[in-house]
Amino acid sequence: MVEVEKQMDSANKVKPKSDAIYLLFLLPVFVVLGFLDFYPIAWTINISLTNFSEAHFFTYSYVGLTNFYNVLTSPTLTTVIMNNIVFAGSSILLMAGLGFGVALLITQPGIRGKTVFRSLILVPWAFPAFITILIWKNLLDQHFGAVNQVLSLLFHVSPNWTGSVPLAMISVILVNLWLSLAYYTFVYTASLQSIPQELYDAAQMDGYGTLSRVRNIVIPLLSRQIAFITIFGFIFAWSNFYIPYLLTSGEPGISTQILITYSYTEAFSYLSYGVAAVYSIISVLILLVMVIIVNHYSKMMSILY
Repeated sequence: MVEVEKQMDSANKVKPKSDAIYLLFLLPVFVVLGFLDFYPIAWTINISLTNFSEAHFFTYSYVGLTNFYNVLTSPTLTTVIMNNIVFAGSSILLMAGLGFGVALLITQPGIRGKTVFRSLILVPWAFPAFITILIWKNLLDQHFGAVNQVLSLLFHVSPNWTGSVPLAMISVILVNLWLSLAYYTFVYTASLQSIPQELYDAAQMDGYGTLSRVRNIVIPLLSRQIAFITIFGFIFAWSNFYIPYLLTSGEPGISTQILITYSYTEAFSYLSYGVAAVYSIISVLILLVMVIIVNHYSKMMSILY
């Protein structure tokens, strides 16, 4: 008994050293996070308080909250935020809604051609996203695009998809749907397949139809997963830079500019880096507030615990 107590005491004495070793192993992770995350965030906040621009590239000085005041009182900010909400909100409604519907369809028993359909829906992922966007930009060209060639032949119309309001925003949303639908379909398919088949069988014996099973079994059981997928999809759509930038460059005017693309425009077109930093900070703060509010009511993060 005394020997056991001695071993326990020695183990307790060694434990702090083991914890120190674990922290030492984690040190490279903290260094990388600091270099890739914390330092850029701190630098962005720093230059948002300066007049850092092309004119003051080497001689910039601190101007306090002047940049924030100028941005917050500019009508451009309201337009860009509304564009961001329309783009992210419409995208996630279409992607999550259609993805859920397609997943329900291909998980129904007795549906033929599931393997072929699952292969075809992965076609948008067969190419890098920027190549797909450039292909769609050519397809939607008003004068030479294949889409307008077909529409002109059938209906004698040639819409200016990427150069008119609101078609430019609709085009951006639809291209985002094309690129993302496969992801949501397969995520929802995995979630649906986690529901025990016995529940479906019992519901069928009770006379429940397909819609009743979805309403009374699927949605209640997957409510947290649906909330989780939807909110994180909204986050990705909110900060989706490459689709609006490559497809329309934010045009016509600023009708398809979102916060992240307008921040890029301020930095690399207008060379006003302090103002660009303000737009990026506002984007993160708005998104953070949205996530906190939605998580409070949906408890979406509880799926991780």
